[in-house]
Amino acid sequence: MTDTRSGLDEISLGGPDRPPVPDGVSTEVADAVRALYTEGTIGKKGAFSREWATDMAEDVYVAFHEALSRKGGAMGRGPRRYYVEIHPEQLRGWLDLVDHPWVREVSEAVLGPDYQIVELGFDIPFPGAKNQPWHRDFRMPEETRTGKRLTSLAFNLTAVDTVEEMGPFEIAHGTQWDDSPEFDHGMFPPKEFYPRYLERAVRKYPSMGDIAVRSALTIHRGTQNHSSQPRPVLVLGMDAPGAGNADHHDMAVTRTFFDSLPQRVRDHLVCPVVEELTPITQKHDIEGLMMGGA
Repeated sequence: MTDTRSGLDEISLGGPDRPPVPDGVSTEVADAVRALYTEGTIGKKGAFSREWATDMAEDVYVAFHEALSRKGGAMGRGPRRYYVEIHPEQLRGWLDLVDHPWVREVSEAVLGPDYQIVELGFDIPFPGAKNQPWHRDFRMPEETRTGKRLTSLAFNLTAVDTVEEMGPFEIAHGTQWDDSPEFDHGMFPPKEFYPRYLERAVRKYPSMGDIAVRSALTIHRGTQNHSSQPRPVLVLGMDAPGAGNADHHDMAVTRTFFDSLPQRVRDHLVCPVVEELTPITQKHDIEGLMMGGA
């Protein structure tokens, strides 16, 4: 194989010599751990039925229109692109998702037995959405920088069968270990670094019912939507204990809903349990995404 590495390789800290695959996990989960520590992402085809994904899409659009009706309900992530955080009770299939064996087992294998469910939301690039700048979702935590450990995961589920014209998600494999003082806010590499990401970029074309999981530190972007339809993607965020990303989100559940959950799911919820839900005002603002990229 031709070595296509660029002169920017020195910005990578490099992952651990061996991905920390726990003893006793299945071959499928071991493969997922290795992929997350090397490429930074992996998918599972056909995890849910198309009917389940159709219900998910309906709930996403209902939540989006509700969010648009109030100030702070939907956040811009570039031209014609929005992010909305929602409560678990707004998604009929939330329990199916967080209790899916692959989701549970991958989360535990990477983040530990006390992993935390910290985020539920969705991203919608509408027709006319532009290329985002290359970015990661938050600064690299010290445990990753010095300890070579991943402390968060983002699970993504598409609401449509993705095709090229829709502006697919693009991820630069292996870049979860990139670190440089030149990154703006620790998240946005400068444009002179873009050849590194273009060289490693892989576009993803998931279908309804598929799940993907990635390290949110892996450099990625949404691409331009040339089609006539939106491309909604659900986001489920997981943390290792102490990672702290729950502080950036306002997810909550009602007491009735919480009491209806199996204990194995309750054990991973760190959000408030309330008598009545309050609509979420978005606060995970990524300023560098507002104007789009190149």
